[in-house]
Amino acid sequence: MRSYPGRKSVAYSGFIIPESGQLFTVKPDWFNYETTIDSIRRFISSLTVEAGKKIHLIMDNAPWHKKAKRLIESEEEYADIRDAIIIESMPPYSPDLNPIEQVWRVTRREKTHNRYWPSLPTLVEVLDEWFSSFNEPNEKLATLCSFAW
Repeated sequence: MRSYPGRKSVAYSGFIIPESGQLFTVKPDWFNYETTIDSIRRFISSLTVEAGKKIHLIMDNAPWHKKAKRLIESEEEYADIRDAIIIESMPPYSPDLNPIEQVWRVTRREKTHNRYWPSLPTLVEVLDEWFSSFNEPNEKLATLCSFAW
């Protein structure tokens, strides 16, 4: 039986509210600064934030995150994002401090690691169902992603 010689994948952008464990995901076609900005806008529009409050958004040092951050902070067309969030940059090589990385880790452990998927659509279906189970506030991700310093 012949198999596909390459590697197929699906991309997810994720945002988590550590206090509640609520997860918001977006499936961009690819990761770049444009899809990052689009994902941030979608996340912001899904939230109700008290007047005068801002969301602290933690971003790692992926090149597309750095460019998105630079554009958001400097370009007028991204003023709507600037008004809603404060971007916090992660120190280099510190994924353990980023709450969304905990979500990706548990997703790999519980859903994808050492499993065979006959097709990419099957994998996408499993992941979509898994992530949708965390759309509402939940204790599992709240415990996993909140740090008791």
